[in-house]
Amino acid sequence: MTSGRLSHGGAWIDRSKPVGFAFDGTELEGFEGDTLASALLANGVVGGFRSPILGRPRGIYSSGVEEPNAYVEITQPWFDPIVAATTVSLIDGLVARSRAGVGRLPSDPGSVTTPGVAHRFVHVEVLVIGGGDSGRAAARAASVDGGRVLLVDEHPVLDDPPTVDDIAVLSGATALGVYDDGYAVVLERSRGASGTWTVTVMDERHEFPLPHFEDVVWHIRAGRVVLATGAIERPIAFAGNDLPGVMLAGAAQTYVERYGVRPGERAAVFATNNLGLGVADVLLEAGVDMVRTFDARSSELVIEALGGERLERILVRTTDGGEEEFDVDLLAVSGGWNPNLGLWRSIGGGVRYDDERATFVPDGGPPWLSVEGSAAGDLPASTPLWSVEHGDDAAKFVDLQRDQTVADIAEALGGGLRSVEHVKRATYIGTAVDQGRTSGVLAAEIVSHLLGEAAGAQGPSNARPPYAPASYLALAGPTRGDLLDPIRTTPMQPWHVGRGAAFENVGQWKRPWFFPREAEPTERAVERECLAVRNAVGAMDASTLGKIEVVGADAPAFLDRMYTNRMSNLPVGSIRYGLMLGLDGMVLDDGVAMRLAEDRYLVTTTTGGAATVLDRFEEWLQTEWPDLRVYCTSVTEQWAVVAINGPRARDVVAEAGTDVDVSREAFPFMTFRDGHVAGVPARLARVSFSGELAYELHVPAWHGLEVWEAVMAVGEPFGIEPYGTEAMHVLRAEKGYVIVGQDTDGSVTPHDLGMDWIVNLSKGDFVGRRSLRRADVVRPDRKQLVGLAPADGRTLLPEGAQLVLEDTGRIPMPLAGHVTSSYRSPALGRTFALAMLAGGHGMHGGNVYAPLSEATVPCTVTSSVAYDPEGERRDG
Repeated sequence: MTSGRLSHGGAWIDRSKPVGFAFDGTELEGFEGDTLASALLANGVVGGFRSPILGRPRGIYSSGVEEPNAYVEITQPWFDPIVAATTVSLIDGLVARSRAGVGRLPSDPGSVTTPGVAHRFVHVEVLVIGGGDSGRAAARAASVDGGRVLLVDEHPVLDDPPTVDDIAVLSGATALGVYDDGYAVVLERSRGASGTWTVTVMDERHEFPLPHFEDVVWHIRAGRVVLATGAIERPIAFAGNDLPGVMLAGAAQTYVERYGVRPGERAAVFATNNLGLGVADVLLEAGVDMVRTFDARSSELVIEALGGERLERILVRTTDGGEEEFDVDLLAVSGGWNPNLGLWRSIGGGVRYDDERATFVPDGGPPWLSVEGSAAGDLPASTPLWSVEHGDDAAKFVDLQRDQTVADIAEALGGGLRSVEHVKRATYIGTAVDQGRTSGVLAAEIVSHLLGEAAGAQGPSNARPPYAPASYLALAGPTRGDLLDPIRTTPMQPWHVGRGAAFENVGQWKRPWFFPREAEPTERAVERECLAVRNAVGAMDASTLGKIEVVGADAPAFLDRMYTNRMSNLPVGSIRYGLMLGLDGMVLDDGVAMRLAEDRYLVTTTTGGAATVLDRFEEWLQTEWPDLRVYCTSVTEQWAVVAINGPRARDVVAEAGTDVDVSREAFPFMTFRDGHVAGVPARLARVSFSGELAYELHVPAWHGLEVWEAVMAVGEPFGIEPYGTEAMHVLRAEKGYVIVGQDTDGSVTPHDLGMDWIVNLSKGDFVGRRSLRRADVVRPDRKQLVGLAPADGRTLLPEGAQLVLEDTGRIPMPLAGHVTSSYRSPALGRTFALAMLAGGHGMHGGNVYAPLSEATVPCTVTSSVAYDPEGERRDG
């Protein structure tokens, strides 16, 4: 055993709490407060890793996020495909395997557990990143000036944390990036927590339940940001410097003082500065047999590290020019210190070379951003030593994670490259998970040296966010909190909540999904709502539909250009369904247009497409047709809409009290009338998305709840039921009405939907018209909308299921299409689906097959209109 736990433990170790874990199949034990790396060292595991390209033996090299060698895959209790062992907090039951610097995705994603994620948002006057001496001092100084201060540090335990009331501390949290005007993103790893997590940030106390493991992404906006991010020790390139047992001197000191771990039994120190040489005293006090210290300033140089799977001895050039070997299992190396400026440089901060400290220090940056402590260059003097002149340059490693050496840099320069940034791209130095934290400055100075330039002639290559690896899961969400994103509700929301509605998110809107009765299952509730609309009457809150008023003398001409059909000849008081295309000729959105006056229209959009359509209108008006006298205004939230559908819809509207003649003769389909309903000014429209007799009641939003309650009250004798979006989907699909974004996917034309009738080529130009003539768009074998009837009438096809033309019983099979919508229809008494099928318009009556995991389902191709194909129910 070449290392072990010290008898006195360490500052962060709780010996009363042993922790069991497994590494590469071996059961081991550590203590609470360990990192995986410190626990491995305590168990004598110094090596056990491989380099990603050359497969060379590698060992634990550092103690923090700069680690280039010791990467693992975590499989229990959560899954992480690639993470530095130096950044993994040890918890009971942890299972890790060594990885050669490259992660892999699991073959069965369903078999792994991922941590929960929360997103939080906070505003402070001062954000301090880094909890060392300088960071804590900066936080205390900022608190004296008044205002809220947040101190962030990546270590799970903070030495001597500030106790001032106005200073909040986030430990175990890594700043991933600092962006314009004091915006920062911080990832807090809270794995191992359970129950209720309580955190007080500023004056606000937050309590929320945590899954057993949870990451918290903090979005912080600060008036001023202080970087006290410390410095990263620099290695020296010499032959064999990548062997397990070669370690940064500061890391060796950290393992002794912080974790109570002796990283070796017989050690030497090789340094260019007093701070590095001082590590010898720490190791000696920890019981390590100190062989020698080698001071590069006096020409004592370690010129080669020797060994097999780990360090066994070193070859040293003495001050008199001779060579001598020493048996050691630990070599602590310090080539100086580089201010940790990853965050500083990613926001545009500059650097300059400091000759005394032999490193780059910050120089110029945003006025709201400052640097303190060793990150600002408050470092001991160090003699510049980048590479030792001895032996094979191909054995002197510069970037351990990319297996790149001094010889690789020389080869890039020999090819004519001169810039560090170009060398970076030729060698990939600085592009791995560690972003060149230990190799960036070293590579830049070796480039300068080989080119015969002075030290500092070229700065190190730049860093980019995120500062440390973060999973897509953590960055993407799910996000939480009412202030994260606007939650939009209709005026009828209190009624829906009181009725026990289940909600779904449609864009930012909370829409009733269905209205269960007591413990009624979803399927039964949707069936009941569908039958109410088909047999009696149902009411739906349609307020979320996008609504845009288009006003101006040129409004008719403008809408003719935006829609595939003509809107300029629409009579005042009438309604027309319209389709919009992208420039590629593909369906973008749909809705109806009401002509309110000669120069005024109200157009509706899909709920999720409102912003896109308005943006599109404004783009064309402002950039392509600025001469058109047209103004567009969103009025989505100014109008509440009650959609009443079903055979008894006319009776309900009349009973609610209206001065509009709602008879079939006086109020035909696709027209609207202005009047009153339930004593409220209203616009009544004959529009149906269910195929049944239907009226839409548009009323000012502040009257929405009042009118809704009146309709539900008078509708009770007629059997009225509220229905949600799921029933709406079933009803519209039975009629073959498409939903843009579900039955279309950005590759569907009007012809594919069987809607050639809505494309008016005689009216002149419109957006997307030219693309409808492209050869690919007119191919007869394009996917086209059809209906599907599963053979047994009971199987519910999964939406997205692939379709094939033959049941060959083998996979893969040539794919012919896919299911876009699939439902159980109480009106049809069976399941049915809509699908996009190659050559579908000519395949009615034929068979296709849906190969599912459990069985292949035969289906008959039908018309997309499964219910009331003649439209006889539309007028009651």
